[in-house]
Amino acid sequence: QVQLVESGGGLVQPGGSLRLSCAASGSFFSINAMGWYRQAPGKQRELVATITHGGSTNYADSVKGRFTISRDNAKNTVYLQMNSLKPEDTAVYYCNARFVHSSGTFVLAPYWGQGTQVTVSS
Repeated sequence: QVQLVESGGGLVQPGGSLRLSCAASGSFFSINAMGWYRQAPGKQRELVATITHGGSTNYADSVKGRFTISRDNAKNTVYLQMNSLKPEDTAVYYCNARFVHSSGTFVLAPYWGQGTQVTVSS
């Protein structure tokens, strides 16, 4: 059983910053890609950023230059530093990870965290 737990959401004014964290726990061999997605009210869940085990990153155009994804493989944790926040960044942010089974022989289906609310408002 594996688990992802997010933290760091909250209310921030436009132009402000927040840092989200997502810690993985449980029994697994390793973690391949990790990422952040978000879902605003009435909209579909969308990709925000992803990062491979080796550190290669990918960002949605809407957050490029403002958000930075990083990870600490020793802590099994992924971070999302969000700067210059805009009201349109308001959403529930979800962590996603692809775990390698504890046997080391196959990759599990994607796991999701419970989500953390980010609200950007004055």
